[in-house]
Amino acid sequence: MNQYQATTLSGHFDPLAAATALARAGLFDRHVVYEREEEWCYAGGALGEVILDSAELRVRWGGDETVEPVGTRPLAQVAAALGRLPISDWNSYGWVAFELSYLTRRQVDVPAGVPLLHLIVPRTEVRLRAGRVVIRTTDPSSSDLVKRLIETPQPEPNGALAPAPIDHYGAEVYQKSVVAAVDDIRRGELQKVILSRPVPVAGPVDMPATYLRGRRMNTPARSFLLDLGGWRATGFSPETVVEVDADGAVSTQPLAGTRAHGLGDEQDSLLRQELLEDAKEIYEHAISVKLGYEEMRTVCDPDSVAVSDFMTVKPRGSVQHLGSRVVGQLAPGKSAWDALEALFPAITASGVPKEAAYERIVRLEPSPRGLYSGAVLTASSDGSMDAALVLRALYEQDGHAWLRAGAGIVADSQPARELEETREKLSSVAPHVIGAQLPVS
Repeated sequence: MNQYQATTLSGHFDPLAAATALARAGLFDRHVVYEREEEWCYAGGALGEVILDSAELRVRWGGDETVEPVGTRPLAQVAAALGRLPISDWNSYGWVAFELSYLTRRQVDVPAGVPLLHLIVPRTEVRLRAGRVVIRTTDPSSSDLVKRLIETPQPEPNGALAPAPIDHYGAEVYQKSVVAAVDDIRRGELQKVILSRPVPVAGPVDMPATYLRGRRMNTPARSFLLDLGGWRATGFSPETVVEVDADGAVSTQPLAGTRAHGLGDEQDSLLRQELLEDAKEIYEHAISVKLGYEEMRTVCDPDSVAVSDFMTVKPRGSVQHLGSRVVGQLAPGKSAWDALEALFPAITASGVPKEAAYERIVRLEPSPRGLYSGAVLTASSDGSMDAALVLRALYEQDGHAWLRAGAGIVADSQPARELEETREKLSSVAPHVIGAQLPVS
């Protein structure tokens, strides 16, 4: 049985800068940085890995790999695989693609061989707060390297901004898709669907520099920076898909209904009031909360499920949202993975009902979503889980970088306004994207 060795540092730290420096240093060939409630976690290297696609679940430990076919409960298989790993007191980190929802709900065919979930149990894990850092590792030499990086001030990364055509790219096609979705909604085929548009970013990007700059300019519920499984991404998540503590308390945080933010106190206040009085935005929010409540009751003691913090306004960088929280207590025999299965994908990134929304997303969007509207998460051996909804993010795969944003379409949606909402959301990230500095030949 492997064991972690722990080292604690006390002092005054900038946890955001330190976590970014660890990611930039390239200590490991894969990493995940995950921020939650003023704590940044850096997970580096892979002691173990769990990778899921539509056909197979692969589990790696050391030099060994086992493969099993995917059954009817893929997330239960993931949970069981993590539980069999020969290490105690583990935390796992990774991502879940939006298209996993097609597999778990058996609604849309998923191409074979496309990874849908990738988790690592790290070789080295660093938890950073302003006054304390805890380093856990199975490799003592890594602990020394990490300690030196944290205790040595690192220069601020710099570079030129990378342009992204957020105003016009795909705008005409997007508005036509909104019209088609509204027609379906008015015919009674569904109540709501989130439609998104991708926007390319010119040239290679500097993910750590973008994360550092973007996080300082945003007010997310969670943030992340990762290089894992062929994906490089960073983002400033406005909400969580699911939160589960070790005692089985569960919550989800739907945000729906949007106005711009960051335009000055007076204008922000006017837009906030407009948001609170807009019937279309209130309806969009209310049906999202209702479905979240119903989904929570499938895995929680029904009497424990309640709505708290109903329809308050949450500022999230360049936008402000109507937000609520649905809470409950896991029913006997249910786990955090059952809660994720019930709540994923987030209502606020799919639609109502979800199954009808999937068909429109596949038909009306220009490309598969991948990480967009999926989740970056951490899950632990004590049964806890925290999963951030992947929005307001920068993505890079196979040398191509892009942004993506969507809007909730309901019967009263206006194409021009929904397009403008995507621009407002893209503005949480686009002004902060830093291009990579290419080596001089």
